[in-house]
Amino acid sequence: MLPWITSDTSARLQTMRDTSLAKLVREDLLERILRGDLAPGERINEPDVCARLQVSRVPVREALRELESSGLVSSRKHSGTFVREIQDTEVLDLYEMRSLLDGFAGAKVAALPTPQRKVLATALSASVTAMQAAASQQNVASYYAENLQFHWRIIEAAGNAPLASTYRDVVQKLHLARLKSLSQGLSMQSSINEHTHIAQAIAQGDIEQARQLLTQHVSSAFQRLQSSTSALTKPSDKSTGDKP
Repeated sequence: MLPWITSDTSARLQTMRDTSLAKLVREDLLERILRGDLAPGERINEPDVCARLQVSRVPVREALRELESSGLVSSRKHSGTFVREIQDTEVLDLYEMRSLLDGFAGAKVAALPTPQRKVLATALSASVTAMQAAASQQNVASYYAENLQFHWRIIEAAGNAPLASTYRDVVQKLHLARLKSLSQGLSMQSSINEHTHIAQAIAQGDIEQARQLLTQHVSSAFQRLQSSTSALTKPSDKSTGDKP
């Protein structure tokens, strides 16, 4: 699960009186999409959602419109609303955007005052340890969740709300593309080594090194995903340089 999805939305439907129904329905559907309960290409049945959450169609339709504006679902005339299937060219574009965002955030946190940087470095080191434990057990789901947590800690520590919002949107779309490949390890040990070096650069306050390592790490992540999935190939009109 993505790190900003932290609790059971069905319970919140009973307790969060001040939050609009549409927002709660959106959070419920978002959680189900990102967890893979609603697969890419699957139709979202409005009556089923209404019955399960005990709400009318009005908040469900509003929630679906919000999810469509976020690029996670798409509506088809006379057919309904479907979880989006992210196309290969969009995956590449999203990884390019994510490499810029991660690099920027890495530079920001490496420039934090020493006390704040040390707190972050300790959390990142714990993430690396957790990733290593998951890899040793070949637990890809746990590894992937901790991997996301590692990067989200850096984004949060950067203290830039628009950055966090944009990053969340990018990673949620990429998550849709990765749902079919989460059973593969995708060179976990290579990725862990990269995370280790990133954490060290941030701990040392090396701004340029942190930026470069995070930018290259995202590029390498795309290359690992690309090499593991025959459906993901670089378009001929895209650059094949250091960045994906």
